[in-house]
Amino acid sequence: MEWILLVILPLAGLALGWFIRWLYAKYQLTSAEQKAERVKLDAIKEAEAKKKELLLEAKDQIIRDRNQQERETRERRAELQRYERRVLQKEETVDKKLSQVERTEQSLADKERSLQARHAVLDKQEEQYRVELERISGMTGDEAKTLLMQDMENDAKHDAQTILNKIESETNLVAEKKARDILVTTIQRLASETTGDVTVTSVSLPNDEMKGRIIGREGRNIRTLETLTGVDIIIDDTPEAVVISCFDPVRREIAKQAMERLVVDGRIHPARIEEIVSKVSREISQRIFEEGEKALYDVGIHNISQEAIRALGRLYFRTSYGQNVLTHSKEVAIIAGMLAAELGANRELAKRAALLHDIGKGAESDSDQNHAEIGMDMARKMGEDPKVLNAIGSHHNDIEPNCIESIIVQIADAISAARPGARKETIDNYVTRLENLENIAEGFEGVDKAFAIQAGRELRVVVNNDKVSDEQTKDVAKGIARKIETDLRYPGRIKVTIIRETRIVEYAR
Repeated sequence: MEWILLVILPLAGLALGWFIRWLYAKYQLTSAEQKAERVKLDAIKEAEAKKKELLLEAKDQIIRDRNQQERETRERRAELQRYERRVLQKEETVDKKLSQVERTEQSLADKERSLQARHAVLDKQEEQYRVELERISGMTGDEAKTLLMQDMENDAKHDAQTILNKIESETNLVAEKKARDILVTTIQRLASETTGDVTVTSVSLPNDEMKGRIIGREGRNIRTLETLTGVDIIIDDTPEAVVISCFDPVRREIAKQAMERLVVDGRIHPARIEEIVSKVSREISQRIFEEGEKALYDVGIHNISQEAIRALGRLYFRTSYGQNVLTHSKEVAIIAGMLAAELGANRELAKRAALLHDIGKGAESDSDQNHAEIGMDMARKMGEDPKVLNAIGSHHNDIEPNCIESIIVQIADAISAARPGARKETIDNYVTRLENLENIAEGFEGVDKAFAIQAGRELRVVVNNDKVSDEQTKDVAKGIARKIETDLRYPGRIKVTIIRETRIVEYAR
């Protein structure tokens, strides 16, 4: 019995547990379904409310749009009515103007018919008068017209020539007086030294024994010095002196100072020569830059390139007819500034162009161009103003001047070169050189007259047009140039200009 209870009681408990679990699961399922049903109903109600709300908003928007459209329609209708009224007013105005134009056209047509009738009458009377005048004068109308026109032309020419002569005479007097006043005032204002530095090409020695030390064993010392400096050292019988020859004045100055230091030092051998020449070269390069800056400061010019400063500084060691070129350039700049101030031209531009006008003389170049062309190319590379380029290139009339500043530079250059004491050339040598130039040209067949101008830089030759043709003038110019090259010694370049013209002169007695 106990065994049965032990078996039945657990089974009954297990069955009861399963039953209770079944009841709990059924209750839970029913609760979830009810909850889902409530959520569904709430969602349906919310959707219905949202639908009604959206419908109300849509109706309000439709009403607002309809009202806006009605307002716009009323405004457009009102605007169209205004345009319509304006068009009607314009049409009325145009109709009135058309009527007025028609009346005016009718009036003009009537006047034109009346004028045509009067013209016909006047033409008939004019023909009668013309026939009567021809009968009285014995000339046709064309002949009388020609005679009258000739008389009027002659009178007009006479009056015009009289006025031109008067104007020309007054202009020449005023221009000459004004030019003389300006030049005299400028020259008087210029306070410049009348002496120029001259590059010395000889070195004094303490004794003739020093010549042998300069030459060195088998000529080693002198060859080293010539190679490093690029000069020719001439040692001759001149007592206690050595001559240095070189076309480049800067190299000549380096060689001169190096030799002077070697003579003072006494240690003359290739290594010492190389050391001294290197040191002197650096000092000369620094001095070149300092001289260029000093020239700019003296003249009052700024904003110029380093290359231009060095080219200006090299002019310090250059001379022309015994006149220091840098001193001459500064003097030309001062004169040009004074002239520009007197004439109302660009003073700064004139001074800048004048200071740079001979910059080509300081160029480190072996070009066959003259210094004006070289200077113009250098200034172009430095980015100078086109007017400055023209002034540099035209200061010896190699190109045509195109501005007043170029003319001012020409005048200032001539004043600086021609003033008393500027150049060491004596008046006798100067006159002789000009006479030689003129005599060479006048020795050619067909040459009437020759004139040396611009201090001997240009030779103007007038030839006889009956003896020399246009083709022959080229041969005459080349012949004169070759003759000058072979017979004369001169610095720079001489321009030969041939002038051939036909001149007819008649006298009224």
